[in-house]
Amino acid sequence: MPESGVAGDSPRVAVYLDFDNIVISRYDQVHGRNSFQKDKARGLDDEKLATATVDLGAIIDFASSFGTLVLTRAYADWSADLNARYQGQLVGRAVDLVQLFPAAAYGKNGADIRLAVDAVEDMFRLPDLTHVVIVGGDSDYIALAQRCKRLGRYVVGIGVAGASSRSLASACDEFVTYDALPGIPTVAVAPPPARKATRRAKSTVPDDEAEPEPADAQAAATGLLERALRIGHEKDDADWLHNSAVKAQMKRMDPSFSEKSLGFRSFSDFLRSRSDVADLDESSTTRMVRLHKEDDAS
Repeated sequence: MPESGVAGDSPRVAVYLDFDNIVISRYDQVHGRNSFQKDKARGLDDEKLATATVDLGAIIDFASSFGTLVLTRAYADWSADLNARYQGQLVGRAVDLVQLFPAAAYGKNGADIRLAVDAVEDMFRLPDLTHVVIVGGDSDYIALAQRCKRLGRYVVGIGVAGASSRSLASACDEFVTYDALPGIPTVAVAPPPARKATRRAKSTVPDDEAEPEPADAQAAATGLLERALRIGHEKDDADWLHNSAVKAQMKRMDPSFSEKSLGFRSFSDFLRSRSDVADLDESSTTRMVRLHKEDDAS
């Protein structure tokens, strides 16, 4: 966990939830891309809504792991039936519900603008804030994440896998997918639609400018590990590196990296699975790692 920006004080955290973004993205993840809009037009089914329910408690609990929550806000049109289903859960966690109304022309509530304005205002109003947690994967939050970092705050992003901008993840200090949060059960996720190799398909723009995950996340993680090890060896001029330092470097290069999202219980398990890339020394309580050496007897 990063050090607090205020000497002697515990970290103080502000959480901002783009409620529609996270709830609709989860629904589409479970039931198929654009399924929310299609189902909404003919009436949302209670069973399908229940299957895609977002555990807001898990999000807030994760945010609290960074320090004391000094404010938590959720932005949505709370008069909508879908959102009203969550009000009890939110009020029970002392979340401030910010009422937004959709613009008639586009049906959007402008949560990104209001959220960004409030966050910047809060950083100046509350100079002791050390962490900002942005719940929502929209690329519109890239500028906000960058501004927060320039103002000295540690920025954490939380979004739904497959519906979050990778550019936003890169703009944060740390980015976690909702699916990888502690306590979130694994659910059957609808496969992405097959892409048609037609000229017309190339002109299609993904909703919310979400950027797809790498085709092979495991291979991408292996490449990330190798680069982090090479950088560590070059920087420290040391044969062995602390595994925590290697993981920190990987997170700096790709804030969305998470060994748990790749199916590993710990970073050490992840390293063991990459024995062709990394040698792991577990002979002491301090685990050390280095680039794999083919001629090494160990």
